[in-house]
Amino acid sequence: MSDTRTSNVAVLGAGLIGIDLLDKIHLSTSLHCGLVAGRDARSVGLRRAAAMGVATTAGGVAALVEAGPFDVVFDASSAAAHTEHAQLLASCAALLVDLTPSSLGQQVVPTVNGADALACRHINLISCGGQASLPLLHAIAQHCDPQYVEVVTTAASATAGHASRLNLDEYIETTQQAIRAFTGAPAAKVMVNISPADPPPPFRVAITVCAPRVDEGRVRAAAESAAREVRAFAPGFAITSCAVTGGKVTVAAEVTAPGGRLPGHAGNLHIINAAAVLLAEQHAAATAQSGTS
Repeated sequence: MSDTRTSNVAVLGAGLIGIDLLDKIHLSTSLHCGLVAGRDARSVGLRRAAAMGVATTAGGVAALVEAGPFDVVFDASSAAAHTEHAQLLASCAALLVDLTPSSLGQQVVPTVNGADALACRHINLISCGGQASLPLLHAIAQHCDPQYVEVVTTAASATAGHASRLNLDEYIETTQQAIRAFTGAPAAKVMVNISPADPPPPFRVAITVCAPRVDEGRVRAAAESAAREVRAFAPGFAITSCAVTGGKVTVAAEVTAPGGRLPGHAGNLHIINAAAVLLAEQHAAATAQSGTS
């Protein structure tokens, strides 16, 4: 008997993130999207989902709850909306995967604590900047004692939708919180650039780690190993520079979307959605395994 099954999932939110998420679910062999829920029947996202043959509703989370049950619900709305959504979905059996920077639920980075997520019913993917920087930061922190961490993210304006712009304060606060938790650094600072440049720049993260003693060889090797693990599920992730000067480590990384509906510069959408789908697939596999054991 196979150890995998098809999980019935739903997407809450039909903006830029929600529609790329739908594309990635469509390519998965273990996930099936049973519903995309939005709040505007005229939105491009709901129309695209319907054109793909996916059931849609403009009734939001209430309609999603009524249409269930689902094995997994992806919330790709906004941090403010997620608070209400989490309350309404709390009684459902579904795994709730939060792609907003709400700080609710267990914060998860797949290559760092993804195994822990299998025991949770409500997980939070922090932010796109968090998914791009935290695998590297966690790896570096195993070989030094970080006292201060700084992350600067740059995203193309075209990839920052309305909800993303409303979420900027939560994005910064949640990512800073996650950096402290995953590295042990007492101080962290996150800055966000939304670039109007033409042509649009790729999604970038610039990382600075200050520590009293740094072993350059170990830090470089740890960062490259972490990057390879991320590329296994999010192709297009690459370290572009890594330098150690005294007690300071600086790392720059880029994420390029691999094609399809997303343009290459939309790496911010690509990496958080790839993480979400990977966790849902792992959940499906674990559920199938427990059902056959």
